[in-house]
Order: sequence, then C-alpha cells, then structure tokens
Amino acid sequence: MKRRTFLEKSALGVAAMAGVGLQGTFAADKTVWPVGCFNRAWTNWSYDAALDGIREAGYRLTGLLSTHKGEAFTLSQATPEYLDGLKKRISQRGLEVNMTAIRYKADAPFEENKAELRKQVENAARLGLKYMLCFGVDKPEHYEDFYRLMSDAAAQAEKRGIQIAMKPHGGSSGASEEILRCIGKVSHPNFKVWYDAGNIIYYTGKDPVAELEPIARHITGFCAKDCPSPKGEVMSQFGTGKVDFKAVFAKLKAAGFNGPIMVEGVQVGATAAETTANARANREFLEKLL
Repeated sequence: MKRRTFLEKSALGVAAMAGVGLQGTFAADKTVWPVGCFNRAWTNWSYDAALDGIREAGYRLTGLLSTHKGEAFTLSQATPEYLDGLKKRISQRGLEVNMTAIRYKADAPFEENKAELRKQVENAARLGLKYMLCFGVDKPEHYEDFYRLMSDAAAQAEKRGIQIAMKPHGGSSGASEEILRCIGKVSHPNFKVWYDAGNIIYYTGKDPVAELEPIARHITGFCAKDCPSPKGEVMSQFGTGKVDFKAVFAKLKAAGFNGPIMVEGVQVGATAAETTANARANREFLEKLL
C-alpha cells in the first residue's frame, strides 16, 4: 500500500472511531427504553394470531401476560416439548419474549402453591425469560401467604437469572402504600415492581404520577395502558384516558428507569387485523412521546 493511500485510510478510520465515540456520548444522554407488546389484546383469537399481530404492529418484544385457549405457557403442566415448541413459534416471527405471568390459586395450601411456583420458575428458565410478573391478591386473609410465596419465588428465580416483579392490581398491590408494604414483607432484593399507571386509576382513583414517586427506585418495568376513571375501560387507545404518560416517563427517567415498556392496553377490534392496527397506533404514540 502506498504511503498516501495508507494515510488516507488511517484518517478515515480515526474519523469513524471518533464518530462512534461521539454517538455513544450523545446516546448516553438519550432515553432508549425497549417497547414491547403483551398478548392480551388478541385473546379472542389464537396465540399464533396474537404473535402475528404483535409482529405486524411493529414490535420485536413480547410477553406472556394473558391466557389463550389451548396454551399452558409456563404453568406447571407445560411439558419440555411444549416449551421448546413455544420458544420456536415466537422466534420464527422474529420476536423475543421477556416475561410470563405467575398464576396460582390464592386459597390453595401454601406448600401446594410453593411447589407450583417453583415449577413455573423452571419453565420460565427453559424459555430464557428475564421476568415473572405477579399481581398481588385481593383478600386480606391471603396477604401473608402471598408475601411468603413471593419471597420463596424471588429466591428460586434469582438462581435462574429471573426477576420477580409485581404490578399494581388492587388489594395487596393497590397503590404505593400497599406496594411498599409488599416489598417490606417479601423482603428479598429480587422482588421488584412493574408500574401500571392505568391500574392506579382503575383500582384506586389516585394520581399515577404522585403514586409513582415513593416506589420509583423499585421499578424495573412498565405496563402501558390508559384509563379514564376508576373501573373505566383500560383496553383503549393511549391519549383517551387520564394517564399523563409524559409526566410518568419524566419521573421514571429521573429515577434511572431502564425499561422495558410493555404495551398492554389496546382497543380490541372486531377482527384481529383491526386490533393489530390499534396496537401499531399505541406503539407509535409511545415512540413519538419518548
């Protein structure tokens, strides 16, 4: 290589490296949170239709939030063959899956529930999931067993590289006061919160921005849905309810939140295609806001 050619190529290489460095510096100041979509809006159709809809709506990340007919997901009855097939069905569509919902009978014996959840942890690990989401319990007589179960689940999940998180859902997980009580009672560092501003309004009528502040440091995920009033419709389009997404995200950013944001609330259409269009619109709403 001639000396002149070598110097020209070297200069281009240095410039390219400098450019990467600058972009990295700017990127550090920019909020980049993964935006995914749960399967809830497509439960009127098959899970395969849900996966197709999520992909066509422009998402690349999904979660196993709601049940579908004929699908075990990570419940204890799921076989290794089913789980491997499920993982393949998701990946074939160019999607990744990051979470599953914990399910058990609150009034069942504690040891029975503990065994059920431990099996669910193993199934989630086989799928390579990062999170397992719980919802709290409604009746005060079930609170203590819930705390004990989540403490055990958090410890077991930590061994498998999975985080246990709770979303606001009324009862023991209604708003910040109840959530902080849960965190204290469970008393395990692997037990976190996935915030749901829509549910704060739906279950308690409280201000989601104000309720966020006391628990912000515990939040590792966000379930996105809007809500117009207590017990109002949450399967709706963003911007039609009372959730101030901009103010919520500003609080999360100030607290060092690092995502993901998972779209849950989507207006369910008469067809899967119509529902998919609504899911796409909610993704675009969030991306524009972010």
